[in-house]
Amino acid sequence: MSQLLTSNTAVYTGTFDPIHKGHLDLIERGSRIFDHVVIGVGINPDKSPFFAMEERVELIRAVIEPFPNVSVRGFSGLAVAFVREIGARVMLRGLRSASDMESEFTMSLMNLSLDPEIETVFLMAKEPYSHLSSTLLRQIATFGGRLEQFLPASVADALEHRVRDRQRS
Repeated sequence: MSQLLTSNTAVYTGTFDPIHKGHLDLIERGSRIFDHVVIGVGINPDKSPFFAMEERVELIRAVIEPFPNVSVRGFSGLAVAFVREIGARVMLRGLRSASDMESEFTMSLMNLSLDPEIETVFLMAKEPYSHLSSTLLRQIATFGGRLEQFLPASVADALEHRVRDRQRS
């Protein structure tokens, strides 16, 4: 990365397939807490993404323009290794529900075991976003449901186009 990151940099990792308003709320709130937030777009071997990593990075880049202290990068491998690679020491994570709490707690303990110098900071999802997941939004799009209340307009358009392309194949 060309810019020098400070110790007050947080990294928010995920697949973001697609990025939704709950993610953006967390990014906005994180950008007020930290000097810099890096969104790390990763690969989850247990998921089959609708969008290639490069497409997800570009969709995110377009919707984070209002946040001058937020950037986005793709990565492969362990999230904790990505955080270390870019020189940050904080992972930013969102919690939506009790089930999130359990899985995120387990993941944060594993990350702490892998790199004891990297801390995880959790932000609770705001109520209007506590039920959102990219998986559910892809399902809604597949069956022609309305997306504008959940996704930025450019992301909703891209998802609708992707669904149409998949249905033609």
